[in-house]
Amino acid sequence: AKGPSAFIPLGEIPQEGAESSLRQLLIEAFGGAGRVDHVAMVMGLHPQYLSSFWKTQCLLLRMDGPLPYHKRHYIAIMAAARHQCSYLVGLHMGEFLQVGGDPAWLRGLHCAPQKLRNLNEINKLLAHRPWLVTKEHIEALLKPGEDSWSLAELVQALVLLTHYHSLASFVFGCGIKPEEEQDGGNGCWSPSPHSDSSPASEDSGKDAMQEVEMLMERMKLLQENQLEEEGVTQEEMETRFELEKTESLLVPPSDILDPSLQSNVRCFVEDPEFGYKDFTRRGEQAPPTFRAQ
Repeated sequence: AKGPSAFIPLGEIPQEGAESSLRQLLIEAFGGAGRVDHVAMVMGLHPQYLSSFWKTQCLLLRMDGPLPYHKRHYIAIMAAARHQCSYLVGLHMGEFLQVGGDPAWLRGLHCAPQKLRNLNEINKLLAHRPWLVTKEHIEALLKPGEDSWSLAELVQALVLLTHYHSLASFVFGCGIKPEEEQDGGNGCWSPSPHSDSSPASEDSGKDAMQEVEMLMERMKLLQENQLEEEGVTQEEMETRFELEKTESLLVPPSDILDPSLQSNVRCFVEDPEFGYKDFTRRGEQAPPTFRAQ
């Protein structure tokens, strides 16, 4: 129940007594931020990966580049919101304000400058159907005008978008939990309505565990029945497993369904219905693709 990950026991996460090389890495990488976030704590299980990750983060967000710092964090927000990753959205909302970003922009994408809003189309394509990106999407952003992007700016923006699309998957895959609120507002945010201290979170967590246990029991019974029956094929068993999964009514994570939790994410997303669609289906014509070497 405690710790930075919902999946990894706290005892397995590197603590203050970690080996000196890892401790030194965490101090160097995140000492300036005044805290070590949950992503870094989990990545500390793999120090070499954490080292590469931190260097990448530092280059993208803090080193010299064509985009001002506050716009970099806003682009990170746009990318994370596309995948409904409230953890990263909250993290970079705090960072955005720390580097002098206009609080009004955080009311939603409609309050951001048109230049940033113009990234919406390519952001949603890169997030869900990247094979549909064409040279026309790039040309439209580079077209001379008041809100046009320079090539250098656009390259950095696209790297940020794809970086945070990937990082959102890491956050979900590792069960990264929201940071706890810290005094002084050091780039942190308030816990979501379903944080660990919330009774609603405890109840929903227990319900989810009970549903999983029930599903596992059903799967076990199916396997036992298979041993007793003769002539049951593998395909039939797979069909039964799928039926049990459907009937068990297992729900997706609460942060996807809870409107109050997602209100700070939806405001950064236009065309929220746009999502992943299979690249090719049998019998259908393959969509056009933009190939870059």
